[in-house]
Amino acid sequence: MRQSNTYIILYSAAITVVCGGLLAFAAVSLKPQQDANIAMEQKKNILASVLTLKEGDNITEIYNKQVKAFVIDYEGNVVEGMTPEKVIVAAEYKKAPKDRLLPIYEFRNDSNKVEYAVMPVYGYGLWNNIWGFVAVKSDFNTVQGVKFQHAGETPGLGARIESEEIQERFKGKSIFENGSLVSVTIAKGEGNDYSANQHKVDGMSGATLTGKGVNNMLKDYLACYEKYLKKNAGTTKQASL
Repeated sequence: MRQSNTYIILYSAAITVVCGGLLAFAAVSLKPQQDANIAMEQKKNILASVLTLKEGDNITEIYNKQVKAFVIDYEGNVVEGMTPEKVIVAAEYKKAPKDRLLPIYEFRNDSNKVEYAVMPVYGYGLWNNIWGFVAVKSDFNTVQGVKFQHAGETPGLGARIESEEIQERFKGKSIFENGSLVSVTIAKGEGNDYSANQHKVDGMSGATLTGKGVNNMLKDYLACYEKYLKKNAGTTKQASL
């Protein structure tokens, strides 16, 4: 039997409302688990910038035992009442550097001494946003490790910033030279030896613009953390006298 246009429209509208309601219910129901998964992934990336994680490691246990997390401002002062969980780095990136809230994750040993400090970084690659973490040793200068991610860099080219091969190149490099922040840069081209250069790593073939994005990201965000790094480096030197 042929249905009227009114019936078809009402039927379609009803299906749309029901399906929309089910999708909204699913989104609301799953959000807590999604948020928990995102938080766990972030903790894992923070730890990975410092440690070599093994399958079966209890991420939450290691994080809670060794990491002291807090937020600082551009001057290196702790922002009271603010926690890293409340800071959306992607939103802070859009602000002027001096206005940003800056999370810090300090790894401490059993005697409460800082062994590593991990700083989130954020920027723009060739096609989309890039981000990650940079960890420095207790001298607040030597890179312990990095963990980079991207939203849309070219597979096999710029997307290699996520690879262990590229990230390993940053280990042991220095971000300061004679007291001045110089950061660490990815060179143009690949296959060169920069072992004697404390501030440069080998590049990625065919990914010059992604490399520039990483360089800009590091320079921009490490400058935001400069006063924190210098304050703590000064404390470390005094404590060693």
